[in-house]
Amino acid sequence: MTTRILVTGGAGFIGSHYVRTLLGPGGTDGIEITVLDALTYAGNPANLDAVHTHPKFTFVKGDIRDPELVATLMAEHDDVVHFAAESHVDRSIDDGAVFVHTNVTGTHTLVDAAQRAGVRTFVQVSTDEVYGPVDNGSRTETDPLKPTSPYAASKAASDLLALAHHRTHGLDVRVTRCSNNFGPHQHPEKLIPRSVSALLTGAKIMLYGDGSQIRDWLHIDDHVHAIELVRTRGRAGEIYNIGGGTELSNAELAALLLKACKADWDRVAHVTDRKGHDNRYSVNCTKITHELGYRPQRQFQTALEETVQWYRDHRHWWEPLQEHTTR
Repeated sequence: MTTRILVTGGAGFIGSHYVRTLLGPGGTDGIEITVLDALTYAGNPANLDAVHTHPKFTFVKGDIRDPELVATLMAEHDDVVHFAAESHVDRSIDDGAVFVHTNVTGTHTLVDAAQRAGVRTFVQVSTDEVYGPVDNGSRTETDPLKPTSPYAASKAASDLLALAHHRTHGLDVRVTRCSNNFGPHQHPEKLIPRSVSALLTGAKIMLYGDGSQIRDWLHIDDHVHAIELVRTRGRAGEIYNIGGGTELSNAELAALLLKACKADWDRVAHVTDRKGHDNRYSVNCTKITHELGYRPQRQFQTALEETVQWYRDHRHWWEPLQEHTTR
């Protein structure tokens, strides 16, 4: 029996990797995938070149806030994996309105249509930033949500809307909350590709404040594997944290990137810290490990070097996107 999966935001970094993984060599049998993407600046059709001729792949250009389009698509699919979101913290600080419109209104449009269409499973892909910062230890799935940026607040709201449809209507909603992702095809507005592209073009890495902010780094391969575990084996109404197991300060990460690009510390520019910059995020992944058998497989140093090499080899992919990089 074929499972029909609707993937929102499937032309973006994480969504496209999910699609390429499921439809690529060694992927999942018995599935058909439809990507729904508005192709804003972060959605790149080239991310789907590897699968665009696959007989089990369909692309629909459209907005997740379009109720008629969404209702039509929901009626044709069994599962939904919802990646579509505005996701850049700095942009949300400058102007949070589009984050509310896309992340909150868009998610509501999707879960409402999914419930009405009788969709089997709805996976809401979220972020560890909904928990807010933590000085010590790691956040668990039952911890309160304390988002500090408009982006994180909009994602927290979308999580709660999705879970409310489970509790009120019985929609099978499963929420994932991941740490910082990295890997090929990531838009150059994000920290690692932004730094690598700067070093490759003779510019400087920008380091906020003293660079002491700590993040846990998760390779895209591990993230996609975890999402698929949640879609196929997770439980309705549950939240699953997904981490990579490598916590680094931004200064430590900068040092590794400088080394990978054979550059010195004179290529680092210290800039004023951004407003409300959270010092540390960390999630406890015990639940997904014990329930679903998830463990990150990618060794960080090797995966980082492979990522740097990908950007070195694919300047034609990221150079046209740099005009959309705000910082």
